[in-house]
Amino acid sequence: MIPIDEMLKNRHRWFDGTGPRAEEILSTRVRLARNISGARFVAHAREEDLSATYQRIASAIRSAPGLQGGSVTPIDELGVLDRQFLLERHLLSHDMTSEARHRGIALAPDESISVMLNEEDHLRLQCLKSGMQLAEAWEEINQLDEDLGRELPFAFSDEFGFLTSCPTNVGTGMRASVLVHLPALVLSGRIKKVLAGVTQVGLAVRGFHGEGSDVVGNFFQISNQVTLGISEGATIEKLQGVVLQILEMEGKAREALVRDARQQVEDKIGRSYGALKYAKIISTQECMGLVSALRFGVALGFANLPDLGTLNEILIYSQPAHLQKLSGRELSSADRNEYRAAWIQERLKVRDAPRPSLGS
Repeated sequence: MIPIDEMLKNRHRWFDGTGPRAEEILSTRVRLARNISGARFVAHAREEDLSATYQRIASAIRSAPGLQGGSVTPIDELGVLDRQFLLERHLLSHDMTSEARHRGIALAPDESISVMLNEEDHLRLQCLKSGMQLAEAWEEINQLDEDLGRELPFAFSDEFGFLTSCPTNVGTGMRASVLVHLPALVLSGRIKKVLAGVTQVGLAVRGFHGEGSDVVGNFFQISNQVTLGISEGATIEKLQGVVLQILEMEGKAREALVRDARQQVEDKIGRSYGALKYAKIISTQECMGLVSALRFGVALGFANLPDLGTLNEILIYSQPAHLQKLSGRELSSADRNEYRAAWIQERLKVRDAPRPSLGS
């Protein structure tokens, strides 16, 4: 069984703020879609088919070194709140929170590696890393893919590559993504033009929780769209190249804001810190915006601000399911807004301290 209560106590590696370029990039993810040869795909499978596939995959996972002998937790053994908790943790998809029968999740202790069973495909393998670590994430998930492939015959075509439920995943079956923080491009009004350029080169832009989610807190998930006719290495190289170009534009926008609107920037960051430390009611969306401003301040070199790991932790733990797990009870929306503000204040350990400043 997934140790939700233990997970709640730990700030795990993918959002600890220690990875390369972590001031600009919250996380990197590489996901692989795989199906078992000869087994009905999930969308067309009967109950007995799904059950048999589930058992085959669970057996293979128990012997996979990358999961350290981990077991599979059936989704229908997790409560609604626990499923939402895993979704907020970026470990479970939206579909898996509602449709539970013959579905499961396997998770490495540090949350960096996970496998969803019988989601849209038989297997969805995922590696999460802090900061910009596309190559490292690919290497780790590729090793798990190879380990499981020795136990499970994956559906593969010499002409098309790996076969998947959705035609857009056929080929490598890989989705690589980078969750970037672009406050300066948003504040300067340049973000629409930049994102239009991203889509023109064949990449996708989504919100904080990926597909189907809204953009909040100036976070944008940028990922590949093409999986057919392009290698994994080429996909990662292209994605990383585009992201680095965007970060260069973000850097120039930050320099311009500090040069042309220094007082307004300092005011926004100072007000945001004050709200986090003293407000009595904070909504999820407001919290994302306030933390975004403080992350912006950290990237600009402001003194007297919380470290990135603490800010990332607030982003994750201020979400509805996390708050209810922390409180040990169900909370209404209004109660969550009050509890969120109180928890953040406790986390920041409010005290008299010098005002955030950029220096001279």
